Amino acid sequence: MKKPIWLALPVCLIGALVSCGNSGFDANRNISVTVREDGSGTKGAFLEIIGLKGKADPEGAILATGTTAVLQEVASNPYAIAYESLGYVDDSVKMLTVDGAASTVENIKSGAYKISRPLNVIYKDADVKASTLHTDYLGFLGSKDAQDIVTREGYCSVVDGAKAYANAIKLEGRIKISGSTSLQPLMIKIAAAYKTVQPNVVVEVSGGGSGTGYSDGENGVSAFGMISEEFKTEKAPSCTYYTVAKDGIAIIVNKENPLENIAKTELADIYNPEKTEASIARWSDIIK
Repeated sequence: MKKPIWLALPVCLIGALVSCGNSGFDANRNISVTVREDGSGTKGAFLEIIGLKGKADPEGAILATGTTAVLQEVASNPYAIAYESLGYVDDSVKMLTVDGAASTVENIKSGAYKISRPLNVIYKDADVKASTLHTDYLGFLGSKDAQDIVTREGYCSVVDGAKAYANAIKLEGRIKISGSTSLQPLMIKIAAAYKTVQPNVVVEVSGGGSGTGYSDGENGVSAFGMISEEFKTEKAPSCTYYTVAKDGIAIIVNKENPLENIAKTELADIYNPEKTEASIARWSDIIK
């Protein structure tokens, strides 16, 4: 009886085939650490959650500016790892579980998935109360009409028992909203829904990042500034905030990567710029 072909191969070659799998993934390759640009609310929230707030990027990290660039980098680089807003991750990449918890709406709402953050709008309370239009729009954000959009777009609604919008008074005017690019697409959809019930109102939604949201809200450039992180009073001392939704930050890798789960402590080690000999550098350090 002939031996299987693989038994005739050199031991080193067999080991290489096992490590690569069918995809050709080489776990001995270095991890391509991918980061978002400074000023990104997603980046700020992620670093704070894993205990690296204020830290620089690791040496040699790949900078990807914006969601599209992040997804493209991970989809094309078998050895990349990145973080991105759950609402914008598509099937071109693979999402990892973190400490055994999947980044689902249910796990985000229950707190089981730890890599999550609020999506907020900040505003000056007195100014909003002085404007019937702005007050009405803030109320619309908490309505069933808006919260159904939140759920449909893959975010976690934080409003229980939301009631349908029911303002019979027709309003007119212009509402300016600016800031976080993570929150921007959701707010554009909500603005479009508001337009159907208040056709004489123009809602302008623009990006610029969470830093812009803080600045525009504090300086009255926009009625509502968008931020994709916990509200920091010191960044906009005259403002308060409203949580539109909660969003998970997905940890993503290339679809060829065999890894399924990563620990929060491992993420902190990978993204920590202060490396030691024991730091995680290769995929083989966490793929067992």
